[in-house]
Amino acid sequence: MGDEGNSDRTGAVLDEPAAAPAGSPPPAEGAASPAATARTVCRVKILFSSATEFCTAPEGTAVAVGDLVVVPTRYGNEIARVLGVETGLVEGAEERTMVRLASPVDISRLRENGIREEKAYETARERISARGLDMKLVNAHYLLDEQKILFFFTAEERIDFRDLVRDLVSTFKLRIELRQIGVRDEARVVGGVGVCGRALCCNSITDRLRPVSIKMAKEQNLTLNSMKISGHCGRLLCCLAYEFDVYHDARATLPSMNARVRYDDEEFRVTDLNVLARRVRLAGTSGRVLDVGFEALLRNPKTQAWELKPRG
Repeated sequence: MGDEGNSDRTGAVLDEPAAAPAGSPPPAEGAASPAATARTVCRVKILFSSATEFCTAPEGTAVAVGDLVVVPTRYGNEIARVLGVETGLVEGAEERTMVRLASPVDISRLRENGIREEKAYETARERISARGLDMKLVNAHYLLDEQKILFFFTAEERIDFRDLVRDLVSTFKLRIELRQIGVRDEARVVGGVGVCGRALCCNSITDRLRPVSIKMAKEQNLTLNSMKISGHCGRLLCCLAYEFDVYHDARATLPSMNARVRYDDEEFRVTDLNVLARRVRLAGTSGRVLDVGFEALLRNPKTQAWELKPRG
């Protein structure tokens, strides 16, 4: 978490209201949070990494939306927040079993680790600078149930950090693990606010980092200026992938750009498609410009040509 300090972030994460999974309907006013029992698959969000996992509650344990639980991850046990109950697993997703509900001891340890992580981060950064290593330290993280510190970093090339590990082991007297991550993962862990004024998608709502291509920007009629469609990480905005399916499905039932449309014995050309406003702009050979809704367009079943519905 860098210069802002892990302890501040830990407190904020523990106090924040539970977030529902993207696309979930809001709970009815006054309704109680649904409880999950054994074999119910829940979506949980790991506090330190903002990654999401699918977990089932241990037999005889009931958990509710917003509860803090201890779940296994590839690094070790971590505290996560229950986001909601799933109706089905995402294809390819791995299902885990929760270890336990987070106890007051677990939460106290999480807060203590936040303070220790801030100091560990500063120490590791000093060692990296002293050895002249071309790497950027992203954050330091103490595992909940193990005497081990994880250090995450980014680098353009492979780094020989064996001497650095020896320095850190001699300093902390604990097991040390260094993990190289990508710049998109860095943004996900650190978080921040995007150009839209909201929390970064990768940190707040995206379950998995989906590949993003320039084709997605073209499909949404966005400028291809990389400065305007790139996020804090320098890569294409995650929201391009998040919104792509909506645009793609809508365009499948509409004429393409520059398509010809017959109306009033005149040929018009599609010059603009506004999927969100559901409007199409047409330019005629005589100079006429029409702005019509999607519902005004139809495809002639005989000629397969696009036409405008007659008035009245």
